[in-house]
Amino acid sequence: MRILIVVNLSAGQGDAGLYEYVRELGRAGAEVVIRFIGPDSPIGASLDDAASFDRVVAAGGDGTASFVAFELRDSNIPVVVFPKGTANLLALNLQMPVDPLGLAETTLRGRTVRTDLAAFAPERPAADGRPGGFVIMAGAGFDASIMRGAKELKPVLGAGAYLLSAVQNLQPTIAAFTLDLDGRTVRTEGIAVLLVNFARIQFDLAVTHSSDPSDGLLEVVVFHGKTMVDVLPVVWAALLDRLGDHPDRMNLEIYTAASVRVASDPPLHLQADGEVVEATTPFEARVLPQAATFVIP
Repeated sequence: MRILIVVNLSAGQGDAGLYEYVRELGRAGAEVVIRFIGPDSPIGASLDDAASFDRVVAAGGDGTASFVAFELRDSNIPVVVFPKGTANLLALNLQMPVDPLGLAETTLRGRTVRTDLAAFAPERPAADGRPGGFVIMAGAGFDASIMRGAKELKPVLGAGAYLLSAVQNLQPTIAAFTLDLDGRTVRTEGIAVLLVNFARIQFDLAVTHSSDPSDGLLEVVVFHGKTMVDVLPVVWAALLDRLGDHPDRMNLEIYTAASVRVASDPPLHLQADGEVVEATTPFEARVLPQAATFVIP
């Protein structure tokens, strides 16, 4: 088996067991090629010959995994998510192991699944430094403000950077939203809009009760409320989901659509898979049905 590992040197705070992982792959007889990327070495160039490998491993955070999956969309090339970042939400949603031995076993003997991706419209390549799309979720408003505030602190505080940024945004901007959902217009207001493909976030909590990343639809979630306190009922409902069936999500307005346009007054910053997007609303996204192939246990 030929395996290409793309390692984002800027992600995380250590090697996350990468050496042990590669050693296990080598012991199993795999041919391993490692390419390191940094601020001056674009990921896209490291994937030019991806079709000559049996697996492509994205070793980094959610932004790295999202970029690799989006670049290899519709190629049927299996992508392995190696969690080396701060949040690692895609690895969580795919139920990937966190130990090097388990990750090596999954890489060599795991099964493949196909999931949806979402592309921003008008479509643009991811190689220009802005995401061309997303795998987990994208959003405008409060969540994007948290990502922007945490960006410089993640190398020092890790996941704690998100908590500190949230505390610094106790009074989020309330915006009037206009949502175009497969041709249907909805007008509402809130502190954020999320387009959700994979629903599980930090602490294994689900933003929505049920989300299928392979159904050709995005869940469009509007967060109501005026302060951080109004987000607590959402967290509480998600915690109850860990104990049983709790479909209610107070302070959330939820729709589904394959094509979405989000406009807001005032304009709001954006994030995609935890990465800051240097743009503001309005923005558009559409589902690419089952365009990604991932390896899972």
